[in-house]
Amino acid sequence: MIDKDTIDRIFNAADIVEVISDFVTLKKSGQNYKGLSPFTNEKTPSFLVSPAKGIYKDFSSGKGGSAVGFLMEHEKLTYPEALRYLAKKYNIEIVEKEPSPEEIQQRNERESLLILTKWAQKYFSNILQNTPEGQSIGMAYFLERGFHEDIIRKFELGYSPEQKDALTAEAIKEGYKLEYLVKTGLTIDKENYRADRFRGRIIFPIHGLTGNVAGFGGRILKSNDKMAKYLNSPESEIYQKSRILYGLFQSKQAIVKKEKCYLVEGYTDVMGLHQAGIENVVSSSGTALTPDQIRLIKRFTSNVTILYDGDEAGIKASLRGIDMILEEGLNIRVVPLPAGEDPDSFSKKLSATEFQDYIKENETDFISFKTRLLLNEVEKDPVQKATMINDVIRSISVIPDTVTRSVYIKESARMLDTEERILYSEVYKLRKKRAEDRYKRETRQEEVKIQSTPLPSFIKEVYSEEQERLLVRFLLQYGNERLFEIQDEHAGVEYISVAEYVINEILNDELEFRNLLYRKTFEEVNTLIQTGEVIEIKHFVHHEDPNINQLAVDLLSSPYSISKVHSRKGASVETEDMLLKKNVPKALIEYKRKILEIAQREKEEQIRIVQQKDKEIEAVSPLMQQYITITTLINTISKDRGWVVLK
Repeated sequence: MIDKDTIDRIFNAADIVEVISDFVTLKKSGQNYKGLSPFTNEKTPSFLVSPAKGIYKDFSSGKGGSAVGFLMEHEKLTYPEALRYLAKKYNIEIVEKEPSPEEIQQRNERESLLILTKWAQKYFSNILQNTPEGQSIGMAYFLERGFHEDIIRKFELGYSPEQKDALTAEAIKEGYKLEYLVKTGLTIDKENYRADRFRGRIIFPIHGLTGNVAGFGGRILKSNDKMAKYLNSPESEIYQKSRILYGLFQSKQAIVKKEKCYLVEGYTDVMGLHQAGIENVVSSSGTALTPDQIRLIKRFTSNVTILYDGDEAGIKASLRGIDMILEEGLNIRVVPLPAGEDPDSFSKKLSATEFQDYIKENETDFISFKTRLLLNEVEKDPVQKATMINDVIRSISVIPDTVTRSVYIKESARMLDTEERILYSEVYKLRKKRAEDRYKRETRQEEVKIQSTPLPSFIKEVYSEEQERLLVRFLLQYGNERLFEIQDEHAGVEYISVAEYVINEILNDELEFRNLLYRKTFEEVNTLIQTGEVIEIKHFVHHEDPNINQLAVDLLSSPYSISKVHSRKGASVETEDMLLKKNVPKALIEYKRKILEIAQREKEEQIRIVQQKDKEIEAVSPLMQQYITITTLINTISKDRGWVVLK
């Protein structure tokens, strides 16, 4: 782990103009620099770099952030990788926490395992290319399957000879430890038995994101019912199957360039598509996609297209797992292939152009595809149709984006011949249930109470996103600013900061931001306060979470510097930071008033509905009392602030 002092040195040394100039041609424009966006194909420069603020903003794509954020976005580096890139650029020695003896041993062991797997890959490739057995069995198989030699070299394919311990014997002869051969899974070593795990198989090296060989997949070519057709390396320090995607190392640049990732099942499917000219493709290696693999794809693109083998039963079996991809906010499309075909076989029956045209013509969004597929099953059985509708609703409900959910609800309602309001209602129930389950797991710390205008406890699930964003901006830009003084007979004068005031107000009224990004930022500010940390905007601009990073940049680059202008004829100008004592409480009151007004309208509607169904005054009385309470609070707030209430 890189220590905080080293990270601060890297941030202080990194000149954002110098860093970005390595990738983008920049020209001086006033106090800033401009260039063409590296993320879009724009003709007019809209890419802005501010050396004073230490941020960039790409107005054509909406991206923005610090020098670290740029490297993460443009070069697809992780947060630590970006820090190390800058440290190397500015000759800063990486100081990490003092490793324990166990950590040193683990690090050395990991490096040794990676050296061994790279050697093994070269060994397998040499056997394939330069031995009679490799040529007559392994190479013959690949060529018979229609793979060109450039694809064989690109994926560093190989062959493991039939001899029981050929690789093991050669590795030991070369000085590699038997212990590491066993840990990588290359060798099986049991009492009175030692053998190569992959003997007699063609070899598919599995690369990590940086090109290291993490493990291997092996396919047996002889008919043998007692042996698995495909065999993978066992889990190890360097190979966790659930965290690796086959082909990502070879495909990541094409995925970024095309802004799309094709997802297939097997090794040869990836190779077949590369040969057909489609290089933005990865495989989960024949297993269900995991959350870690989904997030790995998301680092490079938000658009995923799944190429399904022409097997309807297999398609149905995989549907549930795709909800995880939707939940991560990715856009999913589907291309079903003809019956009996897989991506590799089908790509070889068509020319590269024909295959690419087929994909374009047959792509469809996942929700519509799933709805049509399930509709074919239910026919006119109402019970089965109800079950199917619930299945579709469950998939829609996990989609985080409100607009996307709404679009799919409308389309599904049309296809299912069902009222939109029913789908909206069911989706809301599922999302609410998940949120409630999550909230129950969270604990809330006690806060010092500040006198304010509390909201009634019966007001639930009401929010205003616009006001949430304003309050988050105050937290990030002015969180440490002193807002009020408190006289204490023992401690003397104490100060309440902007952040302390805002957080206390929100938590004391048991309010909670509904926008997940604003809530996460709010909670992080609260944590900083609890641990005595200073709230600095650069902490959020350099944040390792790209969403928080982007939010901080957007807020910092927004035109909020002057709140009230009195500059005519030489009069003074009051900037926003000079008006915090007025503007921060006002923002909180406006937030609460907005919530009260929404709650008031909802209560009016509840009263109207009850009055239509039940003429008894007792049924309406509790709702009327709540309505009066809300209205009184609105009037009180408005009177205190000098606002006019229009009804």
